Amino acid sequence: MKHYTVAIIGSGPSGAATALYLAQNGISTVIIEKETLPRYKTCGGGFVYRGRKDLPIDIKNVVEKEFFNVDIYCGKHLHFETKRDTPTISMIMRDSFDRLIVKKSEEFGADLLENHKLTSLIQKNGLIHLETSQGSLTANFVIAADGAIGQTAKMAGWDKDTRTLIPALEYEIEVSKENFDLLSNNVRFDMDVIPYGYAWCFPKKKHLSIGVTTTQKSKINLKKLCEEYMMNLGINHIIKISKHGFQIPISPRKDGFVKNGVFLIGDAAGFADPITAEGISNAIYSGKLVAKAIIQSNLDKEKAEKLYIQKLEKTLLPELKTALWISKQFYQKKNLRNLILKKYGQKFSDTMAAIFHGERKYPSNYKTIFKL
Repeated sequence: MKHYTVAIIGSGPSGAATALYLAQNGISTVIIEKETLPRYKTCGGGFVYRGRKDLPIDIKNVVEKEFFNVDIYCGKHLHFETKRDTPTISMIMRDSFDRLIVKKSEEFGADLLENHKLTSLIQKNGLIHLETSQGSLTANFVIAADGAIGQTAKMAGWDKDTRTLIPALEYEIEVSKENFDLLSNNVRFDMDVIPYGYAWCFPKKKHLSIGVTTTQKSKINLKKLCEEYMMNLGINHIIKISKHGFQIPISPRKDGFVKNGVFLIGDAAGFADPITAEGISNAIYSGKLVAKAIIQSNLDKEKAEKLYIQKLEKTLLPELKTALWISKQFYQKKNLRNLILKKYGQKFSDTMAAIFHGERKYPSNYKTIFKL
């Protein structure tokens, strides 16, 4: 039975980036992936610049498009645009993006086990025993990076799911040249076309990613709203379409992020941005935090757990708390929000762009938000 210092479940951005950080520091690491890479992964694919800066590798070869301008629409009368010298949002497809990071981690010595679905996780004799669909292995540390619907957390003892998960629907569509030319030069968010949520139009290299999400738990017909949104954008000639539904965790777990050497990161921990529902950047960032905690602990399990929690409490968790408060006001109080945006809208948009670029953070105290 092979032994690793760290076993990472999932080869998405959080898992792959964590493996890269660990392998660069000589830590024996394995990525356990239930599918074969590259594989399609449902995701809007809008990667903000702060996440791009957090990666210690060049991703230019897998970037489909870069957008320096971002348009935000709130109904017919409110429109805000931000302009930057560096790309606020880079468009990626997750199959090539994830595979690139995994490959880089392999170059530094990490192992990849494809087609290995985790079936059980047991604590025994000071080690974590992992059973997969193709065999067994042991590890000192396990990192759950298997996303919003992964089962590692449940296997490790998180009996209840205390995250807030919201539904999203994404259409990958190939359109006529006329439609593509009309929409391919701008990335846009539309706030008032979906109740308690927003719609997006993300142009890729040869197609469009159109999506909708809502923060409301009551039943909303996302399919109908998405199709109406495409009509409003002027899309009248669809050549090919692929539809994907998924869930996004927009609030952190309330019952901790570590149990007996098992660490939760990314969507498994509930670290997506509550305002934008963008999860890639915080997934990579939380992976960086857990890797640093393990390295700085000199592989001491108790010390690593304390360090990881300390790092989260100092950086990511206060931000998410504020962002969650803002999100509730932003999506649940539409009239008040739009009234405020008439006065502060451009300032708010510029501040969000600065957050996307990693130049500033959400304040630790939400009461200071209008002082940004």
